[in-house]
Amino acid sequence: MIPHFFFSLQAVCSQWSQKIMSLILFAFLVRVRDGLPLSASTDFEHNRELQERKQQLRTISKALVHFPDCGIIKGHQLNIYFVSSEDVSYMSVCHCSLPVVKAFCFLEDLRWEFTACISSSDVALAARPYPFLEFDSTIQKLKQQYNRSGGPALEVTFAEVEENLRIHPPKEISLDDVEFNNGLANGHTEHSTASGHNQRLKPVSAPGILSLVLNILCGSLNVIRGAHLIENTFQCHIYLFHSPLKKLKSFALLSVIILCNLYLLGMRNTWQLIFHVSVASFSTLLTLTRKFQDRTDDCGV
Repeated sequence: MIPHFFFSLQAVCSQWSQKIMSLILFAFLVRVRDGLPLSASTDFEHNRELQERKQQLRTISKALVHFPDCGIIKGHQLNIYFVSSEDVSYMSVCHCSLPVVKAFCFLEDLRWEFTACISSSDVALAARPYPFLEFDSTIQKLKQQYNRSGGPALEVTFAEVEENLRIHPPKEISLDDVEFNNGLANGHTEHSTASGHNQRLKPVSAPGILSLVLNILCGSLNVIRGAHLIENTFQCHIYLFHSPLKKLKSFALLSVIILCNLYLLGMRNTWQLIFHVSVASFSTLLTLTRKFQDRTDDCGV
């Protein structure tokens, strides 16, 4: 009985330890001005959301000059935190259960460790990706410290970071902001989230083909009304090709189509209006739910 109790207790402790160990999953250091990767931690977890967040880290790193020095990008279970200082951005992927203050304490400690080991001139002169990959051992030690203790070793660090976040709260950045600013960083605004890294939307589905056919049908019915023809053409375009602020454009276009059909209330019967609005709503739904193709990019580490 007693051995069984100790075995159960050990299993529970092991599960709890594993849970704690997953609070800080990945750290990534980049040069702000051009997004050059400087160092990164070696992670041993390969769940799908972590791979997505690491892919987003690379996307964000290309547009850091357009972001504030301190920010958060929230995900389903994993969040991205970053702090930029002296042309270096310190980024991490953490579980959403980790308090925000502790996540930024980790980045602040990481910043102190990096600046103590690497000079700013070395950072400025770096010409190849991951020139300071040996710093990974320091990152791993710091991750273990936080994952085991749940926070910084010094209370003064926690208090200072907490006060700084109170005075200068981190900006919460949406993925649309990332897409738009990454487009600016690459000299265009009509590419996908990982512009320059060949990320593409998933292939057109059967409902998507149906939506395109229905839009073409609506467009042919509206051929004598130029404005309405443009609406259907633009709905096809926004479904087929990714663009920044996709949600805003989709809802704005749907609103315009509904208003235009209300304007035609006396010229069309009710069933025609319902048909056109239903096609527009169906196309909007498919546009908003069409995702990017999955990739297995682990930031080169």
